[in-house]
Amino acid sequence: MSVRDEYLEPASSAEAELREKRSQFVGRVFRAVDENEARERIREVSKQHPDASHTCWAYRVGFPNTVEYYSDAGEPSGTAGKPILGALLRAKLVNVVVVVTRYFGGTKLGVRGLINAYGYCASLALEKAGTRSRVRSREAFVECPCEHARAVIRQMTKLGIPEDEIRPEWGSSVKLAASVPWSMAESAVALFDGYSERGFISKWEWKT
Repeated sequence: MSVRDEYLEPASSAEAELREKRSQFVGRVFRAVDENEARERIREVSKQHPDASHTCWAYRVGFPNTVEYYSDAGEPSGTAGKPILGALLRAKLVNVVVVVTRYFGGTKLGVRGLINAYGYCASLALEKAGTRSRVRSREAFVECPCEHARAVIRQMTKLGIPEDEIRPEWGSSVKLAASVPWSMAESAVALFDGYSERGFISKWEWKT
């Protein structure tokens, strides 16, 4: 498996609070797989907290072609959304949106104070959410005679497909569902086609 198949997502949703000179910052982390989902999470937070002074956010979605965006939502330019995005970049996360709401406490924080507060609050929330490693893959479905199933599974693992990603269903024949890391797709095609010609595999296909 190539390192280019692997990426990090938030392990869970999370929330963290920060107080700075009587202003309250609340950071919230959500998993989102595309821009529509990310913006829906942002709208939900905005609706739930209409009395917040500002609702600022950033997201990074998609892999390997990651789309990222951020908003200062009325705070001075570059003092809110950009430091939130910076926290996402430092955590090396994708498929993530962080929304930080601010309740103004009556004392201005200044540009540097805002940058530090938004960035730190986002980092606190991300730390609480944790991370999980994911692998970009394609789902393959393979059917083979029972007497050849062990050999097919063995060759798939030799190719580099993790054994716990090969899920057999035993019956009159054996049906294998396998998550094939993206970088191994061409090698998997060669293996499946070659074994089909030899009669070890009855049929196979990619899940569309």
